[in-house]
Amino acid sequence: MRMSAEDKIEIHRGLKGVYFERSGTTFIDGKAGDLRYRGYSIHELAVASSFEETAYLLLHGELPQQDQLLAFDARLKATRTLPAEILSIIETLKHAHPMDVLRSAVSALSAFIPHESDNSIDATREKGIWLASQVPMIVAAHEALRNGRRPPEPDPTLNHAANFLWMITGRKPSPEAAQLMDRDFILHAEHGSNASSFTARVVIGTEATLHAAITAAIAALSGPAHGGAAEDVMRMAQEIGEPSNAAAYVKAKRETGEAVTGFGHRVYRTEDPRARHMRDGVEQLSRQMGEPKWFAILQAVVEAMKPYARFGVNVNVDFYSGVIYYLNGIPPDMFVPIFAVGRVPGWTVQCLEQLQNNILIRPLTLYDGPAPRAYVPITQR
Repeated sequence: MRMSAEDKIEIHRGLKGVYFERSGTTFIDGKAGDLRYRGYSIHELAVASSFEETAYLLLHGELPQQDQLLAFDARLKATRTLPAEILSIIETLKHAHPMDVLRSAVSALSAFIPHESDNSIDATREKGIWLASQVPMIVAAHEALRNGRRPPEPDPTLNHAANFLWMITGRKPSPEAAQLMDRDFILHAEHGSNASSFTARVVIGTEATLHAAITAAIAALSGPAHGGAAEDVMRMAQEIGEPSNAAAYVKAKRETGEAVTGFGHRVYRTEDPRARHMRDGVEQLSRQMGEPKWFAILQAVVEAMKPYARFGVNVNVDFYSGVIYYLNGIPPDMFVPIFAVGRVPGWTVQCLEQLQNNILIRPLTLYDGPAPRAYVPITQR
């Protein structure tokens, strides 16, 4: 039956503005442009922390002591391996999109995890650490295998970000490139109840396993409305070609009502607080690698978009990320998987929070279909 007007049911499409749970992990103030992990400003973490330390903070709730960080780093390095069967799956699927390969490989990994069905907090956290280490191995192995190369062996002397760059490019990164990738992972590590994190919560809320939840999160991230901005920004920069073309490009887009990629955010009404750290890094890396044009193009687009800032259309973190990956020689279809590499700790902590006070997530839809009617046999239709 249709609901009457007196019921006054309000529909929040996309669940916009709806609080469905409490969380002690990530604070976001979209109006002020404030982002904090466990109370720590993203500005401090981006400059002073490391991905390993930030991941520990997210998963354990507090910054580690030196011995705790060393032990955590050792655990990440110890799990930089993939079963031969997973490499075989990647080889079989090597011509598929990287996000499809990543999703399939993560799902298959569940068969090789001891006590996979154990959904206790400690076991789930431990599986999250394994996944944080193995997801970049999957992405790097796919890039090598689809290009006819054997995946390089991980380097235990390199940190998480530097080892990822080494494995995906086959080249040892400069300290500057490694530091910028490390910062990129920190900035992408967690961001509240976004589409993929909410998906992970829904799945873990059914008492499915962490691997099932992360597989679903990867599927949600693969949609261009969620994870595709970095790839699109690089495509836009290549289309613009020169900084002098940026103003005309933006004008043409706005005149036809099209969005300019890398601007606007579902949460932030001011500049994404993560963007400034990517901006500074892109400028430095562009100069170091002798390709300053790309940063100049991006800044020309920012300048052309200034009139729209008062409407809340500001630059977001993905506006700069794609150029970082491009400068490191990473192909565009790998940009979204890199987002996933950084986000594994965030997905895991969202699942941990859900499990700690679990309730099945089951919202309602308001029926607005046909009024009650009688079934007519097919011979009488």
